[in-house]
Amino acid sequence: MNFLQEWANAAHTSVGFFWMALWAFALGYLISSLIQVMVSRGHMKSLMGDDSAKSMTLGTFFGFISSSCSFAALSTTRALFNKGASFPASMAFLLASTNLVIELGFVIAIFLSWQFVAGEYIGGVLLIAFAWLYIKLTSPTGLIKSARKNEDTDDEDNSTKPWSALLTRETWQQVAKKYQMEWQMVWQDVLLGFTAAGIISAFVPSEFFNWLFQGSGANVADASFLEVLQQTIVGPLAAFFTFIGSMGNIPLAAVLYGEGVAFAGVMAFIFSDLIVLPVLRINAKYYGWKMALYIALMLFVCLVLTALTLHYGLFAFDALPDHSQQQKITERAFFSVDYGFILNLIFLAVSAGLIYLTQRQKKQHNHHEHHHHHDHDHGSSNSWRDYLMNGLCIIAGVWLIAGLILYGTL
Repeated sequence: MNFLQEWANAAHTSVGFFWMALWAFALGYLISSLIQVMVSRGHMKSLMGDDSAKSMTLGTFFGFISSSCSFAALSTTRALFNKGASFPASMAFLLASTNLVIELGFVIAIFLSWQFVAGEYIGGVLLIAFAWLYIKLTSPTGLIKSARKNEDTDDEDNSTKPWSALLTRETWQQVAKKYQMEWQMVWQDVLLGFTAAGIISAFVPSEFFNWLFQGSGANVADASFLEVLQQTIVGPLAAFFTFIGSMGNIPLAAVLYGEGVAFAGVMAFIFSDLIVLPVLRINAKYYGWKMALYIALMLFVCLVLTALTLHYGLFAFDALPDHSQQQKITERAFFSVDYGFILNLIFLAVSAGLIYLTQRQKKQHNHHEHHHHHDHDHGSSNSWRDYLMNGLCIIAGVWLIAGLILYGTL
């Protein structure tokens, strides 16, 4: 193996993956930003006070229209829970906001097949239903009582904006601010996820995947139930150590599928964004370690059940995706002039316009609120994760730039 050549291929693949998905990210975050501006969090929490079917449905709906960033979803879920939303409804919101969001479906459609898009949305609903049942059966009343903390800050307006507000400049400035915040929340996960996908596709041999995921490979269609179950369990365990959120792990899932991992194993990997190590630590900080471990076990059990249900549900209708017809993700033409290229140019222009709006708004408010900036410095209490992620992003950036230079010269 020529290391320099593989390095160049890995960097080219990573950037190609991102270019393929760019318009989907931008469109999804634009829609998400619009809805977040139009519907207030205060209105959400006022409707989620018990564990009835109505509260679960509303928690699911509000999660669907919310952010797809795992870490932002954790923060919002904590606020809703502490301000009166029931624990089951809060979990419904959390699961929906990371599995049922629009932009995730766009990205999955680009990298995988329609079965995975259907699996993501149907599976998201199943995850919530299984979580609801798990909470009912285990009845963690004591944990819930000890985990809940009263929050008196950040009082929100319970009103929602009329859709006619979309015709005002003020609304679009708010949308632009939300759009920029969406990218700020996920860019590290996206950078690391796409970089890792390129490295794995270039350097990790197929034999390793066949060893790690028993029964994977060319004959995965003949895998036994025990082999499918093993893959479904290994998927979340592999995801636990990735540090990558819901949007960043889709290209990795595409690499796994291209190596012959079963549908259930790939779906379990995709669903595992809420049981990665940083999420476990954040939940421990919010609710205490007992509740954090309870949530992690609940999610693990529910996602394994969901992935198996989806797999054998499609199998019953002979609708499982055919690995033999699947083109490996690394074999696609990343930079061809097609509909994706045109959409990327359009949404790059839209993004530039939204960034212009936010920068102009900042300049207008600078001379009024300059003395407040230092009082709200978010970087004053950086956690170990911040330092780790920043360091890894610097390494990833250097890796990609050097790799692209090699690709152009070799």
